[in-house]
Amino acid sequence: MKILLLEDDLVLATELSAFLEDSEFEVKKVYDGNLFLQEAQQNFYDIYLLDINVPKINGLEVCEKIRLEDQNTPIIMISAYGDLSDKKDAFNRLADDYLVKPFQFEELLMRIQSLIRRKNTQDKLIDEILTIEDLTINKTDQKVFRGGQEIALTVKEFQLLVFLVEAQGRTVSKQQITEHVWEQNFNTNTNTVEVYINFLRKKIDKDFNIKLIHTRSGYGYYLNAL
Repeated sequence: MKILLLEDDLVLATELSAFLEDSEFEVKKVYDGNLFLQEAQQNFYDIYLLDINVPKINGLEVCEKIRLEDQNTPIIMISAYGDLSDKKDAFNRLADDYLVKPFQFEELLMRIQSLIRRKNTQDKLIDEILTIEDLTINKTDQKVFRGGQEIALTVKEFQLLVFLVEAQGRTVSKQQITEHVWEQNFNTNTNTVEVYINFLRKKIDKDFNIKLIHTRSGYGYYLNAL
């Protein structure tokens, strides 16, 4: 897990980085707000730690700028400012947590781990729900809805639909479908894929104005709201 730390106190930054690295995190230290924003744009991090009183751009402004483009990466403010108004300002800028200096490193670690667990849970829930237009697929419950109406699918129909949706508009060939959904080598003599595509069209598209399942002649099939 990678952490980006904004802290201009070199002693604290070094000690905190060493502690977090001992806790199996990878830590990148920067000492002013400009460098932090540049680094955040160029590389992926799992969590941001921001001091407030730093050079160039202060931590509150950094937090606000990050949230304009990234609503998901957890942000913890670490600051000597402990007034309620300071904390309120940070949370209004969509920080996830606030820790007042001086603090025990173990407490910070617990807060980091808590936020990461929460984010992982949210990410998992998002991954389990697929949507396109008015079509919703719940992968956990294996249920499909279109326009609020539940649509009953067989196991293979469901697997085929999920495969098409997860391709995100890309065309998938009959061979790719056969290998993924039926887990067998492609057989040019079978029309199984065409049959199941027709099954899906009757259930997913027939009663709706916007058709989602499309054929790209000579290449395969794709899902898109055209």
